[in-house]
Amino acid sequence: MTTHHAPHPIATITADPDVPAITITRDFRATPEQLLRAHTDPDLFRRWIGPSSMTTEIEHWDARDGGSWRYTSALTGADDAGRHAFRGCFHTVAPGRIVQTFTWEGRPDDVALETLLFEDLGDGHCRLNARSLCDSFVGRDQWLASGMEVGINEGYAALQDLLDHDDHGGRS
Repeated sequence: MTTHHAPHPIATITADPDVPAITITRDFRATPEQLLRAHTDPDLFRRWIGPSSMTTEIEHWDARDGGSWRYTSALTGADDAGRHAFRGCFHTVAPGRIVQTFTWEGRPDDVALETLLFEDLGDGHCRLNARSLCDSFVGRDQWLASGMEVGINEGYAALQDLLDHDDHGGRS
């Protein structure tokens, strides 16, 4: 019997029925340190975040407790009219954990509190457990209906490729 594996795992995205939160879980062939670096190093982050059809520019990035960040994304080759801006604050940047806020500037009053945990699975594998606590069920449901799973899965596939093939991908 032959077993076929997808080239990249798909993230599990779930909505909490009791609170306005989204949970994202995905396994990587990486260490927790590599995933932390990929989420805090602005050059690495811009290379994998979002859908493959988008280009990201980092405008500000200070990945430390109390630091902040802002980036823009647009369809590759699009003019500024199609650019979307995102911003937030790092509350905690520590081994195995990031706590930050996340705001899409198109809806600046909707702020999510995100917790990213990097769980060491051993043997060079790690599980990313991310939870975004949204302002409301309406806001959470709008995120879920936005097609966010495309950006999440394409971005995480790009991150895995970066970790697998690029000496700058965070390997020690």
